[in-house]
Parts: sequence; structure tokens; C-alpha cells
Amino acid sequence: MGSSNLELIFDSVGHFGRYQIFLYFICAFQNISCGIHYLASVFLSVSPQHTCRPPGNVSQVLFQDLSTWQLEDIWTQFSVGREDRILVQLQDGEIWELTSCQRFRRDDQSSLDYEYSGQKSSFPCLDGYIYDRSKWLSTVVTQWDLVCNREWFGRLIQPTFMFGVLLGAVIFGYLSDRAGRRLVLWASSTGVFLFGIAAAFTFDYYSFIVARFLLAISGSGYLVVVFVYVTEFVGMKSRTWASIHLHSFFAFGTMVVALTGYFVRTWWIYQIVLSSVTVPFVLCCWMLPETPFWLISGGKYEEAQKVIDTMAKWNRTRPCKLSEILSLDHDGSAGNKPSQVEKHTLSELFYDWSIGTRTLILWLIWFTGCLGFYTFSLNSVHLGGSEYLNLFLMGVVEIPAYVLVCLGMDRVGRRNILIFSLLSSAVTSGVIMVIPKDYHVWLVVASMAGKFFIGAAFGLIYLYTAELYPTIVRSLAVGSGSTVGRVGSIVAPLCIYLSSVWIFMPQLLVGTLALVSGVLTFLLPETLRRPLTTTWEETEKESSSGKLLSTTSNTVLENVTVENSEDSSLNK
Repeated sequence: MGSSNLELIFDSVGHFGRYQIFLYFICAFQNISCGIHYLASVFLSVSPQHTCRPPGNVSQVLFQDLSTWQLEDIWTQFSVGREDRILVQLQDGEIWELTSCQRFRRDDQSSLDYEYSGQKSSFPCLDGYIYDRSKWLSTVVTQWDLVCNREWFGRLIQPTFMFGVLLGAVIFGYLSDRAGRRLVLWASSTGVFLFGIAAAFTFDYYSFIVARFLLAISGSGYLVVVFVYVTEFVGMKSRTWASIHLHSFFAFGTMVVALTGYFVRTWWIYQIVLSSVTVPFVLCCWMLPETPFWLISGGKYEEAQKVIDTMAKWNRTRPCKLSEILSLDHDGSAGNKPSQVEKHTLSELFYDWSIGTRTLILWLIWFTGCLGFYTFSLNSVHLGGSEYLNLFLMGVVEIPAYVLVCLGMDRVGRRNILIFSLLSSAVTSGVIMVIPKDYHVWLVVASMAGKFFIGAAFGLIYLYTAELYPTIVRSLAVGSGSTVGRVGSIVAPLCIYLSSVWIFMPQLLVGTLALVSGVLTFLLPETLRRPLTTTWEETEKESSSGKLLSTTSNTVLENVTVENSEDSSLNK
């Protein structure tokens, strides 16, 4: 049936009444949990300072001009530089020089001087490592010695999680159209809780990776389906605002990670605490009804009528008879099931040279937005000062960014907001690169500005992409863009490791991509107050004409959801 007829339901029972508010905040609360797990690895995989463990009991420790009896007392003087070494004398008289990834035994055991030019034998760290536990009692890195030649195991933790995010969006997006939104919300949330707890009790690195991978699939599945669920319960007048501000609850998850990391310094307890945030939703998700849209699409009209009646009762509005709405459909009989939507291929996004160029530009913006979003967040712990405060501020700054999008896109236009956000992000990335490393307060402020602008761009690109394509491929365009964006989230943690090549390499990469994306966005058409198109011919005609017609941005979200929700997602 027509989406315009479905909107008559909300005209009757309310677009965003008490019932929708109740459901919205239940669903949005679980977004906090998803935001938590997406960034939990910031502290899970902390790699503290370390040195090889000597092959015996230590009787004396010498480090530069510091002499002590315990190795744990030298960390205040120890720096990250590879030149640092620790000199220890064992109880059997052997003298060893210890470094981060290697140890040397002096042949001359009578020389306890820090400087030594005699013969010494080299040995690997077969007895494990000694870690600085002043900040974290244990992390995944210290649990399984993911340092030195095993360092790359630690670096794979976040990329493998993000690959699970990519896979989960595909799996659960498909299931939600066949099994229903409610069942998938319940299943994915239960998975988030169970796999989150399981990750805390894993017995080795590989089981930890598997648990986190399944956790990512579940969390991603929830984010995909909850967007569809919310847009199918909220009327046109509030749909854009409600969907964009789902991002804000994801940002609250970032803040929770920072606060939990500050108070809990043991990784498996930290993981359990973060996973427990899902419990309230799991306990009350049984109260969530199936959406009338999905019930109607499956011919379950009686069940859909019950949900609509409940909505009207909560909102204290007049009941809406579904049979009357369905009779308005041009197909005639209410008993007819909706016709199948014709499937389209990715090649249709390259319909001609102009559309192909548009698609590539939008894919670049999706990639840049997601890459920048996670790069600013993950890199915040390396800016100096309190890493917990830095990450907390990176979450706080997202909320006004989404407010800017909501207020600005209907006043100055989608393209103008997007250009401003991308170019501003590029400028702030450049500013970060010229700030001296010791000025960590200014580095944090500049990084917050960068996160603000890239967050605004990422919050807008979903809607803007949907408005740039005709109905027949709109969901395909949004789904493909979201997939490219997730590739950016996989690359982001690897981008952070480039700081070992040059400390500002992540900012250089993000800034360059943001600059190129911002400039290329000038080539895209403005969609403010332009009607949605249904065919390629209408799209070409609309792009070539300057005529502005009255429309509402909320229609985009409605049409994308009704047409093919399995391809649409609001996924980080």
C-alpha cells in the first residue's frame, strides 16, 4: 500500500505522542550499550610500559641513577624510548640488562655499572614481562602478553570488531524483514549481553576475539533494526529529529566508557560492568510491540489494528480504523498483499557519468565521516592529560553537533552544512598538527572541534544520500554508502597506529580526506525543499532545473523505511 496512506495513521493517533516517546527512549537506551561496546577497546587494549622479566629472583635494580630492590619502583623514571634499559642483579649473582622486548646477560658479573662495554649474550623474553600497573591493574594486552612480536594481535582487536559490525548489518538487516523487527531487537540485544559477558570470561586471546566478534555482529544488528523500528513508529513531523538524535544516545555510551575506565582498572571487571548496561533493556524489551508497518506488509491486519488501538489509547486520541486506511490504497482490497519490490543491482548507482560521479563522491564522504569519527575518538587517549576526560569530552561534543544538523539543514541546506562540516574538520585537523605536543589542553580542544564537525557531517550524510537518488534505488544507495562507511571504521584503528611513523599521521589522513570530500561536495546538487524523485528521468530533470518545490525531509526517512528497510541503517 502507499506510504502516504500509512501516514494517515499518525495523523489520527499522533506523530510523537506518549506511546512513541515511551518506545523511543526504551530503544534509544540500548543505543547507549552499543556505543559502549564500539569504543570499549580504547581501554581494554591499553598497552602499558613493560620490560622483560629476568630469569630469577632479583636482589638489586639499577636504572640510570635510581637504585632499588623492586622492579615495580622504576616506572616513574622509565620512558617509552627504546634506549631505556634496566640493570638487575639476581640472587645467584648474574647481571642482566632488560629492555622492552629483549634481555642481555653480562659475561662480566663483577661489573654492576650502568654503562658496560664488555661482552654480553642476548636472550628473548621467555619468562614473560613485567608491566607498569600504576594506571591499569590488567588489560587484554597484559593478560596474554600482546607486546613485542605479538603486538599485532592487540592491534587486531578493534578492526576485527568493526568487521563484525559490517557483517551484522547485513545479517540482521535481512532477518528483520522476514522475522520482524521486535524479534530481531530482542535477539540482538540478548546477544549483546551474553557475548559481552562471555568476553570477560574468555580463557585465551582467540576465544576473546570470537566473543567480541559475535558481540559486534549483535550490536550492529541492533543499530540497523532500531532505526527502522523507530522510524516506523514515529510520524513524519518528528521522524528526522528522532532518527538523527539516536546518535546522541550512542554518544552517551562513549561517556560511560570513559567513566567506567576511570573507576574500574581491571579489564574483565570493566567488561562486565559495561555489559550490564544492557540488562534493563533485555528485561523490558518484551513490552515492545511489532511495528504496524511490518504487520501490514505481512498481511497481519488484526495484530496491526491492536497495536494502533494501543497507541491511540496511550496518546489519548481517537481510534483509527485500519480498514478505512487500507481501503484508500489504489490496489483496492484490503486483503491484497503489497506487491514485491523489484530488486536492483549496484551497477544502477552508476546509471550514467553524472550519477556515477555522484555515487563515488558520496561513498568518499561516508568513508571519511566514519574514519574521522573513530579516529578522533580512538586517538583522544593519546593527546596527553587525562585520557578518561579526553574520551568523555569526545562523547559530549557529539550532541551539539547533531543539534546543529537538525537546526541547520532546513535553513541553509543539506549541502551547505555538509561542506561547512567537512572543510571545518579539515582545518581543525591541520590546526592539531601545528600545536606543540606539550600543549595537551589545546590539542584536546582542537580535537573536540574536529569531532564536532565530522560528527555533524556523519549525522547528515544518511538523509542527504537518500534525497539524492530516486525511489527505485534509494535504499540501495543508502545501504551501499553505509557499507563503505563501515570500511572506514575498520581502517580507523589501523590509522591510529600510523602515529608510530609520525605522531600526526592520523590527523593528516583524516584532514586530507575531509578537504577533498568537502571540495567535491560542491559538485553535488542541493536537495533543500526539492521533491523526492521516483525515476532516473525525474532525477535528471530535477538536477538540471533550479525549481524548488515544497517537500519535507521526513518523507525521505519514511520512503526508505517502507521500500526496503533491510538495506537501510544508521550504523556507526
